[in-house]
Amino acid sequence: MRTFKGYIREDGRVGVRNYVVAIPVDDLSNTAVLGIAKLVKGVVPIPHPYGRLQFGRDLQLLFHILAGTGSNPNVAAAIVVGIDESWSNKVADMIARTGKPVEAISIEGRGDLKAIETASRKAVKLVQEASEKQRTEVDVSALTASIKCGESDTTSGLASNPALGAAVDRLIDMGATVMFGETSELTGAEDIVASRIPDPALREKFYKIYREYVSVIEAEGAEMLGSQPTEGNIKGGISTIEEKALGNIQKLGTKPITCVLDYLDPLPPGKGRLCFVNTSSAAAEFITLAAAKGSVLHFFTTGQGNVVGHPIVPVIKITANPKTAATMSEHIDVDVSDLLRLKISVAEAGERILEYAFRVMNGRLTAAEVLQHEEFSPIKLYISA
Repeated sequence: MRTFKGYIREDGRVGVRNYVVAIPVDDLSNTAVLGIAKLVKGVVPIPHPYGRLQFGRDLQLLFHILAGTGSNPNVAAAIVVGIDESWSNKVADMIARTGKPVEAISIEGRGDLKAIETASRKAVKLVQEASEKQRTEVDVSALTASIKCGESDTTSGLASNPALGAAVDRLIDMGATVMFGETSELTGAEDIVASRIPDPALREKFYKIYREYVSVIEAEGAEMLGSQPTEGNIKGGISTIEEKALGNIQKLGTKPITCVLDYLDPLPPGKGRLCFVNTSSAAAEFITLAAAKGSVLHFFTTGQGNVVGHPIVPVIKITANPKTAATMSEHIDVDVSDLLRLKISVAEAGERILEYAFRVMNGRLTAAEVLQHEEFSPIKLYISA
């Protein structure tokens, strides 16, 4: 498990999928994007509800996510559709910096039907060109991945998260980059996370991000300490956010954190890194932002059975809960419940996850992909104008 067959893109980054995407800049363009996908096989539409009267950092973040999605190494080419020509071109120009083919279409002055026709004609060529892309054997150090847990229960902290942590350690040792986040759900373990950041400046940046995030929550009268905000977690036996955080960080493994990214920070080039990314704990929001920063593969541990997926990033579902593995088997890719039964070690459970991951990297579809879970959720910071 040192190499995999991936798609080498124009900027040198490597993907594990080969999509042509149609990205609406705004909610008014969703219909056109869906129309293109209906006409041209092989186009993946990415509708979303935003893009009108956003401003400041919120608007910049939307552009960051939309352009980052089109720039992701799992994407061979992109079509950007917007009601307004300037915004369409802005997002398309950001994608074009990667060197991949991209087309921009606006709806004003031509209407949906003409826009769909024009874009579809371009899409036909892009899909045909993408279909000739070949996988090339590359070192695993070319991989950028992300990790998260959801619908957690006691089995998450006891088994599936430690198992993923072992896999993360192995990936980083081999030179891969792994991103994690869930800023608010580090509460109670934020000092442990900070202690693993050797660079004092980055450590202070992490603390600043964490404090700002929690202060927004507290400003609305919510209290993080001693609480647990999700009913599913309580049902799974987790009584406080501190308990959840201590189980949550088990999936980080043991490596130092050498990268701290706020919402708009791009992922800098490098190898063998564990990176913190500021984001919410909502599953689709985290995976969407991580994909925009370059993650091409996502590891998702779940106790009670989260079903989230993503339009362009394969999501590997891992559980150590034997009940979930049985009752939600169609959603689970890797069952590590043998770790709870003491039939395998943490290291062996980590190897089980890695073995499956390499199969996915080489082309195997995950359960979320087969079941068409394509959740795409840009983060919105505040109200629109």
